[in-house]
Amino acid sequence: MSQYQNIHVEIEADVATITLSRPERLNAIVPAMSDELNQALDSLQAARCILLTGAGRAFCSGADLAALAASANVSMTPGEATYRLLATFYNPLFLRLSRLPIPIVVAVNGPAVGIGCSLALMGDFVIMSDSAYLLEAFVNMGLVPDGGASWLLPRIVGKARATQMMMLGERIGSAKAVDWGLVYKRVPDDMLMVEARSLAVRLANGPTFTMGLIRQGIAAALETDFAGALAIEADSQRRAANSTDAMQASAAFLEKRKVVFIGR
Repeated sequence: MSQYQNIHVEIEADVATITLSRPERLNAIVPAMSDELNQALDSLQAARCILLTGAGRAFCSGADLAALAASANVSMTPGEATYRLLATFYNPLFLRLSRLPIPIVVAVNGPAVGIGCSLALMGDFVIMSDSAYLLEAFVNMGLVPDGGASWLLPRIVGKARATQMMMLGERIGSAKAVDWGLVYKRVPDDMLMVEARSLAVRLANGPTFTMGLIRQGIAAALETDFAGALAIEADSQRRAANSTDAMQASAAFLEKRKVVFIGR
């Protein structure tokens, strides 16, 4: 694999493990990391599942404000500089992640703060270690949530809890995150990557073309009415039924044998 400065990428058993790798800065996001994540996604066409985690003791501590301040253009206000970072780097990356045609597993190994919290919640399956936590920290800095948090959180946990997270700026530990339905499960710290990788391999061995359609269907259904959701399902079912995986599954059922999915 290509060498990166801010992330580490490894592919094994059709799973692409992407590790945010700025441990000295608690994996805080900078534009170069965003660029490298996009480059990695460009190179992972054969992967059938992505496993995203962080190096060291954090998942991601949010945007690197120190780096932002150091690189700030004196002709820009802080607000204009932040807006340009979001519009140019981070928002396109998050939109791309939301539209990937393969499943995403996120292993939250420590604090997931600010836009790092938003990044963690991009996963279809989010697994947290016992000691990890989520934190919408923006309000504590006089800022508003970004990375899609204002869209995503109310849809996951409802208006009241989303407002609590975004206006109070308090930590949400792994137990509460599971209880609220924010994440898939919590596991002991030393079992996080074992559990996450096992799930990622299971997904990669499944009908990932169909899983991509499911991802798209869920996202679209959040923006449409019941009749629209039915229409989306019908179109997706047509595409799924014509897939090699569906045809193979049907043949395997009739022949009473185990199906082997290939993701097409």
